[in-house]
Amino acid sequence: MSKTSEKAGSGQPSVPILPQIGFSKWAQIAPFLPIGRETWRKLVIAGRAPQPLRLSKTCVAYPNAEVHRWLADPVGYAAASEPQQAA
Repeated sequence: MSKTSEKAGSGQPSVPILPQIGFSKWAQIAPFLPIGRETWRKLVIAGRAPQPLRLSKTCVAYPNAEVHRWLADPVGYAAASEPQQAA
């Protein structure tokens, strides 16, 4: 399953897209964000960016729907809830 907008055999360069549903790690959302990792981390702590889901001690994932909501209005975004914890 490809995460690009064009088919590989079409001869056109493929453009990455961020799915509307599911979760993505930092490396998957970074190309779509106009800010760096540290600024993103500070926004998450302040509640001005989507709260991640902690999958393990070293792995967090962000809800794609919330990332899209943030991209639509970065200044007016407010996190919907507290960070989720994996059980």
